[in-house]
Amino acid sequence: MEDNSSPNPKRRRGIYLLPNLFTTAALFAGFYAITAALNQRFELAAISIFVAMILDGMDGRVARMTNTQSAFGAEYDSMADMISFGAAPALVVYIWSLSTLGKLGWVAAFVHTAGGALRLARFNTQIATADKRYFQGLPSPSAAAILAGFVWFSVDQGLSGETMRYIALGLSIATGLAMVSNFRYYSFKDVDLRGRVPFVNAIFVMLIFAVLFSNPPLVLFLFFGAYALSGPALTLALLKRRRGERRA
Repeated sequence: MEDNSSPNPKRRRGIYLLPNLFTTAALFAGFYAITAALNQRFELAAISIFVAMILDGMDGRVARMTNTQSAFGAEYDSMADMISFGAAPALVVYIWSLSTLGKLGWVAAFVHTAGGALRLARFNTQIATADKRYFQGLPSPSAAAILAGFVWFSVDQGLSGETMRYIALGLSIATGLAMVSNFRYYSFKDVDLRGRVPFVNAIFVMLIFAVLFSNPPLVLFLFFGAYALSGPALTLALLKRRRGERRA
């Protein structure tokens, strides 16, 4: 009788659909932000970047909940992040404001884009050894949120890109450098969203939403700006604690 079994069975080809749908949607939101900026619809462009952030946060959680993590999904997510949080915010702020500064403007936009690319590459190479509690360097979605929030707030207040160009210049360079810095940022990955919490926490969450919806562009810009500043503060605190432990 002939044995049709093979010692090296073929691997099943294909990808997991559900988490990659969220990644594709995040990629689309980032691409749409660029097209909206080209059409001078800067408020919509900024909002699209925040939509990409939400979708980007969901694809990983969906993959873990459904046990559909894959190497392809991780690489695809990085490519989508590069578009949505590296190129898109840089192009939006360039078209809106930095283009009035000539060469200096596109250099600043490139600093943010290059910082996003380097940040993602470093994250992918250190993912197996890095401390899950902290990010090394400002996460690219947070850096994108600073630029998007700034554009959204300025447009909402009737401020032109030319008027705000030097602030846009400083923010673009600062976010690019923060992404490749060695500052530690709290990752919030150890927060248990499924466990029971005191009732007062629900009231606190409602207050957060109330503040957010009172003025979304300003609140989002200030929140992510504060998060960017928390990195240097946290890094100094960790260094101080380590020095104290060594002396002890």
